[in-house]
Amino acid sequence: MAMASTSLLELNLMSAGNREKVVGIWKGGAYCVQSYKRKMGTTSIRCGIEDFIGGDLVRLDLGRWLSDVEEHKALAIYTPHEGGYEGRYLTRLRYQGYHFLDLSARGLGDPESTLTKIHPVCPAHLGKQPIARWNFPPEVDYRLSFLPPNAKGLVVWIIEAKVLSKSELQFLALLPSLRPKVRVIAECGNWRKFMWKPLKEIAGLSAMEEAPSSLF
Repeated sequence: MAMASTSLLELNLMSAGNREKVVGIWKGGAYCVQSYKRKMGTTSIRCGIEDFIGGDLVRLDLGRWLSDVEEHKALAIYTPHEGGYEGRYLTRLRYQGYHFLDLSARGLGDPESTLTKIHPVCPAHLGKQPIARWNFPPEVDYRLSFLPPNAKGLVVWIIEAKVLSKSELQFLALLPSLRPKVRVIAECGNWRKFMWKPLKEIAGLSAMEEAPSSLF
């Protein structure tokens, strides 16, 4: 009985960097085999030493980190999403004699009032207690008053600073000029590796300072 249609059988063979395609076609009760060879392209994967022991352990930039903190006094940092890298840079500042004030930008309120002025705080009343209003001392000045004599300064480390407005970032960039012993580190986003920039540049203050000089 003759077959109404032609059967097709394909096999792909991989050998010695070549792709060999064997096609068998059923004709008249037997397979007619045809072979085709095509050169395969090579794919290479490059791995560095940081892929085996951690990229934060081989980046020799801690010296530049300390010098930039002293030079710019306010930095915007960008950390990897998995976290943990910023701990080595924080620890190095602690070895230099700095003390830390850790704050979250989401509950900071007005940075100028919270950090440098006596500011009101309304505690949760849970719907039954009377609404109270307490006055708290300025966070930065309060911490500066308790620094030991041998302390180098106070680092205001602000997480989630990406939610702050441009004017709030500008105040944080100018805070070290108002309080000379204060350094500001603001986590302004994420990146594939740990990096930092001057906070004035992120807040747009550097462009504002260069604008008058460019007119002359």
